[in-house]
Amino acid sequence: MKVTREKTENSQAFLRIEMEPAEVEESLEQSYQRLAKKANIPGFRKGKAPRVVLERYIGKDSLLEDALNNLLPQAYEKALKEQEIEAIANPSIEIAQTDPVVFKATVPLKPTIELGDYQQIRLAPEPVELTEDEVNTVIEQLRRQHATWEPVERPADFDDLVALDIESHIEEKPFINQQGVQYQILHDQPLPVPGFAEQLSGMKGGEEKEFKLKLPEDYSRAELAGKEARFKVRVSEIKQQRLPELDDEFASLVNPDLKTLDSLRERISANLRLMAEEKAKREFEERVVEAVVDSSQVEFPPVLVEMEIARLFDQQARQLQTSNIGLEEYLGRVGKTEEELREELRPLAIKRVTSSLVLGRTAEEEKIEVSDAEINAELENMVQSVTGNKDEVKKRLDSPQARDSIGQLLATRKTIQRLVEIAGGSTNARKK
Repeated sequence: MKVTREKTENSQAFLRIEMEPAEVEESLEQSYQRLAKKANIPGFRKGKAPRVVLERYIGKDSLLEDALNNLLPQAYEKALKEQEIEAIANPSIEIAQTDPVVFKATVPLKPTIELGDYQQIRLAPEPVELTEDEVNTVIEQLRRQHATWEPVERPADFDDLVALDIESHIEEKPFINQQGVQYQILHDQPLPVPGFAEQLSGMKGGEEKEFKLKLPEDYSRAELAGKEARFKVRVSEIKQQRLPELDDEFASLVNPDLKTLDSLRERISANLRLMAEEKAKREFEERVVEAVVDSSQVEFPPVLVEMEIARLFDQQARQLQTSNIGLEEYLGRVGKTEEELREELRPLAIKRVTSSLVLGRTAEEEKIEVSDAEINAELENMVQSVTGNKDEVKKRLDSPQARDSIGQLLATRKTIQRLVEIAGGSTNARKK
């Protein structure tokens, strides 16, 4: 076997491996012995057919393919040892020729990370500001949540709740047919079809109406997109929303522990500030990490991005499943192919891989460590936050692989916290 390291770039080693004829022949003979025991060749007992007969029966190319499938992995491992290469993932292998047998391997190598002078990065978090309008918006939302619906004897208007009988067809085929459905008339309501809500405004109780609406080109059911639907509706009842008065009684309605409207406003203000501070904290952490990444030089094999894309794609598919939406249905809704969706994930995947590598290298530089006690505490928090059989969840999370993942998560958190302290000018964060 002759191994040539043609080049090394993008954290990948490009190898050309040429097999000796004797090595190929030995592998062919092993494949013949193995396949002959399985093949049912007329006139021969299993394992007794000569090799030339087996080659005619299954095809010479099939025998060679089986031989190479067994030979190449072994040859690849020998090539790595000979070239003293440490691969971090499976290679990409291409058979260049078969006479003599030559194959090329693209080997992913360990990333190289050169940190910038992150100790000199100085950033400040954005100040948290809370306006009275934000508090008022939440209060209005709470009023609507605790509103009552009262029948009215007038034409329907926006924000009203109507009881409807709906009959509709598309090209003489039934579309939406429901009796006594409750429907709130809202501006620019896209469901069931854009423009439907506007047709109901002004209708009276007991009134019937017929109209046509065109379905949007991006309608969820692709076979109906762009087609015209004929509707016949009957309004049987109209209700208007009655909002509670803004007084102490309303505060107690929202939360029995709150006795005054002022106390409700204070509670809402405090909650909004906590959420705003948490958001500001996350955004500041992101800015700090981006600054550290931007100051660093990172090179890694493309396979790491492909692996992250696959992980993100699978995560998105699982999220769709929890919403009872299949991947094909979702792709139809957004009008994209699976490949296009994967490509959209590429920038995010590159960013995540780069950040992960930089944070990992920073953790080494800062000597960040995670103790077993910290992992146990995090594991316990995770168990307590789930519903169901906590013992089963704990057993699953307490595996070596899960503990390793938890340890990496905690190390990343601690590293980001250290960088935040450095960026804020904390003397406690200086390297000793």
